[in-house]
Amino acid sequence: MNTVHNQQSCSRRAFLNRSGMGFGTLALADLVSGGGSVSAASGRHFVGKAKRVIHVFLNGGMSQVDTLDPKPELTKRGGQMLPFANLQTERKTGVALPSPFKFKQHGESGIPISDIFPHLSTCADDIAVVRSMHVELPNHEMSLMLMNSGDQRAVRPSFGSWLTWGMGSENQNLPGFIALCPGGYPVGGAGNWRSAFLPGVYQGTHIDTSQTDPRKLIANVQNTRLTSGEQKTQFDLLQTLNAKHLAARPNEAALEARIRSFELAYRMQIEATDAFDVEQEPEHILKMYGDGPQNRQLLLARRLVERGVRFVQTWHGNLQPWDSHSNIKEEHRKVASQCDQGLAALITDLKQRGLLDETLILCTGEFGRTPSVEMSQGGGGSVQGRDHNHWGFSLWLAGGGIKGGTVYGATDEFGFRAVENPVSVHDLHATMLHLLGFNHEQLTYRYAGRDYRLTDVHGQVVRDILS
Repeated sequence: MNTVHNQQSCSRRAFLNRSGMGFGTLALADLVSGGGSVSAASGRHFVGKAKRVIHVFLNGGMSQVDTLDPKPELTKRGGQMLPFANLQTERKTGVALPSPFKFKQHGESGIPISDIFPHLSTCADDIAVVRSMHVELPNHEMSLMLMNSGDQRAVRPSFGSWLTWGMGSENQNLPGFIALCPGGYPVGGAGNWRSAFLPGVYQGTHIDTSQTDPRKLIANVQNTRLTSGEQKTQFDLLQTLNAKHLAARPNEAALEARIRSFELAYRMQIEATDAFDVEQEPEHILKMYGDGPQNRQLLLARRLVERGVRFVQTWHGNLQPWDSHSNIKEEHRKVASQCDQGLAALITDLKQRGLLDETLILCTGEFGRTPSVEMSQGGGGSVQGRDHNHWGFSLWLAGGGIKGGTVYGATDEFGFRAVENPVSVHDLHATMLHLLGFNHEQLTYRYAGRDYRLTDVHGQVVRDILS
């Protein structure tokens, strides 16, 4: 059986299992693999087309009927009540609200995309749109947990943690899992990139990308008082003292964690500042991605995966910028304009560098939005917005073994509920793991007397979107 278990046979691997130190303990890579990638698992089950992931999280919930899932019938029935009294949403909704945006078919594939994505629409033949996603509840916190970790209630490792545990990082000077989020934390905070019962080395590292100075993105990454030679002398002395101290205290997990954290902190001075300095890019690349924190962090994501970071998650804001409960015409166009150019640039840039085929891009929110208008809090008139909708929504994927120019699944004629080839988050995770070379039923970790996996006891690979 090819099940990947946590089999630890030496004290340093035991440390990995016990450590919760997170970022700093990535320096233990050489202890695990003799200088190779940071992984406690035994490797992939088969050769996958993807080697790394960029997860673009449209925080708050993108409206499917205003972006990727046009509904002529919704326009026709505008102002009328829809026959969905049995589909409960978080707030009271009223009559059908037609999309204020225009759809047009793009590329040879003819995928319809809303006019709020003029740049992304030029990449229609590179993306696969899944129109039949669904989750369990119309709640931000629980749906965020589900999308990230496969469970909406219990504490479970995030996808990025599972991936870095299974595959490791290709760069010993940078974390294997990085979460980019400007302005602070999203709802749920660091729980969105938790390692849970997996060793802390696989926890995601948060970077506040509202900072533009690479020296401020990672605090204290450089020593301004000592020269590199002085630091090297100081570091060598410290390591000698630490080695003597450790020799008298073998198998001491906390002590080993501290020593290896010093090692990584020292090594990060070589590469971290360089990796986060987008100003090193040529002018035409900077212009291709465009201005603003969203576009800039998409360029950062490319720079990080190019340097061997296994999983990069880019968050659209620290609150819920896509959460358009009112005035969706202005609000959705505004947030789409903040990332549209960068999304298209990311696909194009990776393709030009020969990296798209081995880089899987996922772009999604935690749920969709209702085709019916949300009522005001007092139960009165319309606010021209949409409530949370977990019954059916859209997302897109590109690269890494995805069949571009594909539309999979469908919602009903109004865009409320997934009715054709419904796809759960477990199905999505199983498909992503498959593209990365893992059988989702065999990537397991023994904890508290049982074997856990990202997809729990669910999940089917969606093969129709694979190339």
